[in-house]
Amino acid sequence: NMAETDPKSVQDLTAVVQTLLQQMQDKFQTMSDQIIGRNILSYSLDEMSTRIDDLEKNIADLMTQAGVEEIEGENKVKEGEAS
Repeated sequence: NMAETDPKSVQDLTAVVQTLLQQMQDKFQTMSDQIIGRNILSYSLDEMSTRIDDLEKNIADLMTQAGVEEIEGENKVKEGEAS
């Protein structure tokens, strides 16, 4: 019967429950911060990887273009020698 329950013990129980809830909330907050942190790190690494891939592709394209221009340049020199 609640009427017979000592108000002090109810206060104590309430305090214990509030403390437990606060601790749980803190733990959840920490976990969620860690998850968000990992996601940001993971996204950043993916983004960096994509940029490196793009950079490698651009360098390969430039090297190909330079190679083509080099060959064209050599052909022009040879044509000049022939005439």
